[in-house]
Amino acid sequence: MKKIVFLLLCLLLNFTPSIAQIFVKDNTLVYNKGSVVYSTGNIDLNGVNSKFYLRNEGQFVQGTTGLSTNTGLGELSVYQEGTVNNFSYNYWCSPVGIQSATIPNQEFGITMLKVPTTNIASNSSTASTSYNGFSSAGALAIAPFWIFKYTTDTSYSGWVHAYSNTTIKAGEGFTMKGTSGSDGTDVGEKTTLGAVIVNNPGSAQRYDFRGRPNDGNITVGVGLDKFTLTGNPYPSALDVSKFLLDSGNTDIVATAYYWEQDKTVNSHLLLAYQGGYGTFAPGTGAPGDFGVYTPPFFVKYDNSGNPLATPPVTSPLTLERRYAPIGQGFLVKGKATGSPTSVTIKNAHREYYKESGTYSDFEKQWGSSSNHNQDVGINTISHIRLNIIVNNSGTRQIALTFFPTATDDVDRGIDGLSPDIMTRDAYFFLNNERYVIEGISFDENKRVPLGVDATDNTSFKFSLAQLMNFDEAQPIYIYDDLDGSYHNLKDGDYEVTVPTGIYNNRFQMTFKDSTLGIPSLIKESIMVVQNNTSQLLTVLNPNLMDINKVTIYDIAGKLLLNNDKLQAKASYEFSTASYSTGVYLVKLQTVDGKSKVQKIIIDSK
Repeated sequence: MKKIVFLLLCLLLNFTPSIAQIFVKDNTLVYNKGSVVYSTGNIDLNGVNSKFYLRNEGQFVQGTTGLSTNTGLGELSVYQEGTVNNFSYNYWCSPVGIQSATIPNQEFGITMLKVPTTNIASNSSTASTSYNGFSSAGALAIAPFWIFKYTTDTSYSGWVHAYSNTTIKAGEGFTMKGTSGSDGTDVGEKTTLGAVIVNNPGSAQRYDFRGRPNDGNITVGVGLDKFTLTGNPYPSALDVSKFLLDSGNTDIVATAYYWEQDKTVNSHLLLAYQGGYGTFAPGTGAPGDFGVYTPPFFVKYDNSGNPLATPPVTSPLTLERRYAPIGQGFLVKGKATGSPTSVTIKNAHREYYKESGTYSDFEKQWGSSSNHNQDVGINTISHIRLNIIVNNSGTRQIALTFFPTATDDVDRGIDGLSPDIMTRDAYFFLNNERYVIEGISFDENKRVPLGVDATDNTSFKFSLAQLMNFDEAQPIYIYDDLDGSYHNLKDGDYEVTVPTGIYNNRFQMTFKDSTLGIPSLIKESIMVVQNNTSQLLTVLNPNLMDINKVTIYDIAGKLLLNNDKLQAKASYEFSTASYSTGVYLVKLQTVDGKSKVQKIIIDSK
């Protein structure tokens, strides 16, 4: 998969003035266009005018172990594109640090970002004095106010201002809002189909990261059950699956979280933001397993950064996250128990994989699927995506994946923990926690709990979003325990209104309707009679079936009666004197799991 470029005229390998694997002497340049330069060891950009250019998705990969020993006062230059929206964030992680005689990796600041003027020359950016950045021909102003780091926290207060300071350590992620304006400068960058990409055509802003390339083991601190903003710290792609599944990185949940934001909201006010975190679960990392990504459930936020109850629009994007492009930032979460510690990003996690490939997405204009041309295989993971539409205004997407080795408990890398807990939401309920991705081994008799969090009679519409490598003929049901009903999503959506509360056991996803083919003895042998004159509900059981539970719900699903201390009797009576006029559901359940649900009408008058 790797195409190695040997630049013998520019590189002096194992040259006597240096012990570096790659030595670039002063006043010398290396220019890599669309390929990979690989070094088993370090690089010495020996002089201040030692230059190393990565263009047209060119990348630099190193194979050293341990800490970086890159040296020299020269610089590597690599491009990445971000949003042009003044009001939207990208999450970044710099591939370079300041030029220094000190090793190992150095810190980064946005003053190091430049705007290209030719394929090797750039102008320095400036700091905008307002909340907005702007772009014009050969000029770029970045708003320092929006440069934040987020290290080991769980709340909005964990965001720390970095401004224009060169204090962002290698492996630390940071936020940066986009720029307005445009810049039609053509520096030779092209899509995989040959179309020219200028610096800023009004849809993406190009940044020139210049500095000493990051390399080697990069350790990032994580807190117990807290989030940390990190990302890809190298001038090459990062295999996020290898990073998350590394046996030395068990101090984090093996899941990565990516910020997405509604760019139609033009405001700097937190109250106006609509955004959320998408979830990437890497799976097993085996050949053909490229992981699964579910988009965020967009929410609005209050001034303290807490999600508001009413969900607005849904993220429209479908992204692939296995290979993090150069500059990509993402969140990781520390494990829930034990001691807070750290994770390490390594050269072993790096990969030469272009952003124009199928399984890598950032903000590049060539990131669309029509331009993907560097595939390394087809994702063979079998999975089902469900869309749960909440109050007809927002959609939570969850994914059920199938692995022969998966258990019904939490499997590291296979199950994706939900990035947030909020009202009016839906999720898989697994091990007493909320997940948006769950993996199981397929069995048509299995029942997968689906939880919902409802406020003020929330409506939930369950629908099939996508089947991938899954039997098209296999029925997929939503089971509603309230009335014992099965709803085949192949035949249509299932919509239900749920009263305020958290319901972790009412709904289940299953593949078999247990009422089909079962003798109807319970339906025929048991009668439910409501006598409004005497205000009594009578259950007639002439065959003395072993009934162990009788429950009564109002039509909204509120539980009114739960009697599970019954014996085998010919009849049972329950007073309905306290019930108001309306329609109710009576559910009878036998000891062997068979059930009967019947509607009754109570007239309190």
